Amino acid sequence: MQIHLVAVGRLRKGPERALVDDYLDRFAKTGRGLGLPSVSVTEVEVKGGMAAEAQAIAKALPPGAALVTLDERGRVLTSPDFAAKLGAWRDDARDVTFLIGGADGIDPALRQRADLSISLGAMVWPHMLVRVMLAEQLYRAASILAGAPYHRA
Repeated sequence: MQIHLVAVGRLRKGPERALVDDYLDRFAKTGRGLGLPSVSVTEVEVKGGMAAEAQAIAKALPPGAALVTLDERGRVLTSPDFAAKLGAWRDDARDVTFLIGGADGIDPALRQRADLSISLGAMVWPHMLVRVMLAEQLYRAASILAGAPYHRA
């Protein structure tokens, strides 16, 4: 299994970068004993609107991986449900790619290609914060799968 994060835009040094790095490091340490690999991150920086982004994203997507889009129209999952989904992909030895679009969202053709679309709630979040929230949820999922007390819901 491989886990990829493909995101539009470059995350520069600052609090968001520090949080993403921290949660992905925690995920790597917790996930190692669970058969969960470290997350590889690919940043796509393109000018020219959603169509140009879609082309660049399509080139960055690993072939054969389950595609999970982070989209306001997606399903709202509980953290235990998200952990179960991640555990199922691991058990099936299925690679997974999480896709975070740019400020204009994700091209409709890419949304249609998705195996799963996840919403982080009814509110719209800045795409840079979505990286932090996804990284934290990956760490939370690994903690849930490990039976650790991090998750208390």
